[in-house]
Amino acid sequence: MYLVRIERTFSAAHAIVMGGIQEQVHGHNWRVEATLAGASLDSDGLLVDFHAVEGALDSIVGRFHNRNLNTTPPFDRINPTAELVAQFIAVQLGAAMPPGVRVRSVSVGEAPGCTATYMCPFSGVRA
Repeated sequence: MYLVRIERTFSAAHAIVMGGIQEQVHGHNWRVEATLAGASLDSDGLLVDFHAVEGALDSIVGRFHNRNLNTTPPFDRINPTAELVAQFIAVQLGAAMPPGVRVRSVSVGEAPGCTATYMCPFSGVRA
């Protein structure tokens, strides 16, 4: 099994709802770490091209950069928790991966020491 990890950051605000009460809007410098997995390499000896994954991940998180997640789809309809942000990124990234490459996990950090991870099912959420 081969693993590839790509990291990205974006800045965005959010206000999550906990126990029916919405907290104040506040911002974070979000850290995203995506881990991809696959059993075999291509003819060039790559699981997947780093640049292709970076481009896909940039496209996904770019829609959130310098925005309020609460007003940005899909988080205008769902609670913008770090857990749900990680899941959304995993599903979107999985759809952009070539055959044989699966998203293993996506971790999203809001602040130092505060990270949520979405672990994709082994069969692969392509995410």
